[in-house]
Amino acid sequence: MATTDLGQSYVEINSAQKNVVFDFGAFVGDLSVEEDASSDDISLDGLEQELEECKNDDVVANILSEGTKLREYTKGVENNLRKVELDSIQDYIKESDNLVSLHDQIRECDRILSQMETLLSGFQVEIGSISTDIKVLQEKSMDMGLKLKNRKSAESKLAKFVEDIIVPPRMVDIVVDGEVNDEYMRTLEILSKKLKFVEVDPMVKASKALKDVQPELEKVRQKAVSKVFDFIVQKLYALRKPKTNIQILQQSVLLKYKYVISFLKEHGNEVYIEVRAAYIDTMNKVLSAHFRAYILALEKLQLDIATSSDLIGVETRSTGLFLRGREPLKNRSAVFVLGERIKILKEIDEPALIPHIAEASSSKYPYEVLFRSLHKLLMDTATSEYHFCDDFFGEESIFYEIFAGPFAVIDEHFNSILPNCYDAIGLMLMIRIIHQHQLIMSRRRIPCLDSFLDKINISLWPRFKMVFDMHLNSLRSANVRTLWEDDVHPHYVMRRYAEFTASLIRLNVEYGDGQLDLNLERLRMAVDDLLIKLAKMFPKTKLQIVFLINNYDMTISILKEAAPEGKIQVHFEELLKSNTALFVEELLLVHFSDLIKFVKTRASEDPGSSSEKPITVAEVDPLVKDFASRWKAAIELMHKDVITSFSSLLCGMEILRAALTQLLLYYTRLSDCIKRIVGGSALNKDLVSISSIMYEIRKYSRTF
Repeated sequence: MATTDLGQSYVEINSAQKNVVFDFGAFVGDLSVEEDASSDDISLDGLEQELEECKNDDVVANILSEGTKLREYTKGVENNLRKVELDSIQDYIKESDNLVSLHDQIRECDRILSQMETLLSGFQVEIGSISTDIKVLQEKSMDMGLKLKNRKSAESKLAKFVEDIIVPPRMVDIVVDGEVNDEYMRTLEILSKKLKFVEVDPMVKASKALKDVQPELEKVRQKAVSKVFDFIVQKLYALRKPKTNIQILQQSVLLKYKYVISFLKEHGNEVYIEVRAAYIDTMNKVLSAHFRAYILALEKLQLDIATSSDLIGVETRSTGLFLRGREPLKNRSAVFVLGERIKILKEIDEPALIPHIAEASSSKYPYEVLFRSLHKLLMDTATSEYHFCDDFFGEESIFYEIFAGPFAVIDEHFNSILPNCYDAIGLMLMIRIIHQHQLIMSRRRIPCLDSFLDKINISLWPRFKMVFDMHLNSLRSANVRTLWEDDVHPHYVMRRYAEFTASLIRLNVEYGDGQLDLNLERLRMAVDDLLIKLAKMFPKTKLQIVFLINNYDMTISILKEAAPEGKIQVHFEELLKSNTALFVEELLLVHFSDLIKFVKTRASEDPGSSSEKPITVAEVDPLVKDFASRWKAAIELMHKDVITSFSSLLCGMEILRAALTQLLLYYTRLSDCIKRIVGGSALNKDLVSISSIMYEIRKYSRTF
């Protein structure tokens, strides 16, 4: 109620303020400020600014607009507040019963809440006790879980220990009475694990259980070792039976039981050493016998190619005790020709010869064919045995002990053949075969024959060098008088040289052996010297030149088949070119000596010069008339001479063309000289036209 009155008073004051014009200056002018002792501490700085800010405040403006002084307004407000307070008291008095009731209710609630607090406190205590019990139970549970885990672990280890250490009756029965088969192999694996278990773990060795089991376990081990030893030795003896396919027996039988070897190696080393030695001894003897029989069969197929007298510079008519019944070497040029023998390098990986089939067909082969076949068999056998030794024994070193015998057999054979081998081409073929075999073994990634093949290769090179030097010395020490034949056609010694050189060049094309090139150069120098000596045996220079040209041309044609544009070929081409030029001059001198002499000595002189003896028509006229009268006949004679002198039609054609071309040049110079002579035109009627000579040259070029 008091609040209502206060609100009404405020409304009245507010409405009254609206009717008053606010005069801030008058209000301030009436303001009085009382001084007191503390006025010095009060600062009025900024008061005017604050009043300016309050100027726009609605409440302040309404109050100030009434024109009422602040003290009176304050008293009014206080009276209103007091009135309101009294009204409030009256209201509280009226509501006192309700307040008392409310107070009682609050006290009752407080009592109830106190009881609940007591109850909840009891619950809290009980819950705390339960939490403690739960923690205890949790600790007990964790402790029991840990014990259970430890017991399970102990049980597992104990079970494994018992399983690993006991010797089951079934295992004993299989080891003692069972056959060696797949089940026996599995039983051996189990037995091996048990043996390793009691040997490796020091705690097991100290256990009492082992003392009870170990005697029985040792008996089972001894029985197993004894039984598998007998079994393997029996299988090894099967390898010694005649006509046994060793590789099939190894792959299909022995490799099935390779665990037996592992078992013996781990648990019966002494017995393993015996088995190893028995296998080495068996295979050494078996393979040695096989290779010895194979070599004996191959030797029956050997075709002898050359002997110590089959050399380039040996005279064909040589006869002696050891040469009787043989063909003349002149007809045995195959000694120096590679020919079809090079096919062996393309058939390098073909299967080895089967002797009885070849023997049945009465076939004979050069030694390099037998050499390839023997080493092909060796490579295949070594590859198979190397893999088997690695798989079965796990030792590569066994291979070398096994093959000591076969290597010795092959070495013995080779050492008996090599000192009697004088076939240089065959030796070079064998060197190339060994190189190819080394590449094959490298591709197979089998190193077991590396040292053996290297040793063979090292043996072949000195022998080849020795035989090559024999050929070289035969040229250097050749008896020219016995070798010379009154025949300008290619000499058989030169043909041997050309074929021999071409063969070695062909075998060196893919290898580029510099040492071989040097040896061939030495041989070339020796044959050059011998050929010049043979040429000088002819009485006429022309015959000497023809002899040289025929031999050079033949040599070049053979060398071209081996390797075009080789160094040696280029050398002989230069010699052919220079000797061809000499022959052309000799040929022309026979038929046109006066013409050539005049052209070389007088044609270059100037007829108009003040020479002591100028060229005159009378001097030239006989030459012109002589040429015109017989030039065609002379060319025909030259043609016949070339045909009879040279073995090669192509070479003869080139030489005749060169001679006719040179003749044309001489005659052209003569014609030019005549044109410069005073009164030379009188000879024009006897001059042969250049076109006529050209026509004749073309005619012989077509018909040669």
